[in-house]
Amino acid sequence: MLRAPEAFSMRRRLMAGLLAAAAAAPAWAAARRPVVTVLGDSITAGLGLPQAQALPARLGAGLARLGVAATVRGAGVSGDTSAAGLARADFSVQADTDVCVVALGGNDLLQGIDPRETRANLAAILRKLKARRIGLVLAGLTVPPAVGAGYARDFNGLYPALARSERVPLYPDLMAGVGPRLRQGDGIHPNAAGVEVIVRGLAPVVAGALRARR
Repeated sequence: MLRAPEAFSMRRRLMAGLLAAAAAAPAWAAARRPVVTVLGDSITAGLGLPQAQALPARLGAGLARLGVAATVRGAGVSGDTSAAGLARADFSVQADTDVCVVALGGNDLLQGIDPRETRANLAAILRKLKARRIGLVLAGLTVPPAVGAGYARDFNGLYPALARSERVPLYPDLMAGVGPRLRQGDGIHPNAAGVEVIVRGLAPVVAGALRARR
């Protein structure tokens, strides 16, 4: 059994430890991991891949390799057009998001939607998120003239023009370097190796956007 002076001393040390921990709590809370949300379609949702091999998980790993610890959330929905992304941007991009990667437009292309409509929808998404003080990265796409020279020109030009007008960082082509061998059987979606190619190009742009928020 502890003597009274010893018991008092132990209680005093315990109380001092608790007070020190409480004082340190705000510093710990302030050092939370930043949050990146990827707002997109089936490519960002990881269609055909296990979750661990999908773009959000691999982007988190890519950021870590660059010395940026971040939580990456996937907000990709297969089949979404830019209009569908606009309709759900408010609730799909949660309030604690530091940077949102906006990667939409592929399904607009597949459906032949007027590039002017795609641009208007993407502009509305970017403005909504900027109004919420969320950092942004716009991920574009590049289509070959075989789609139709005029359409390809207008579609390819909308992302750089939008990045300039809205003053947001641009990753020009989400599928850059993802050739046929790096795609799944449908010829559209990246396989696991293709996702790694995307991450190698995209992660430095996202890391820069996160550092700009500090």
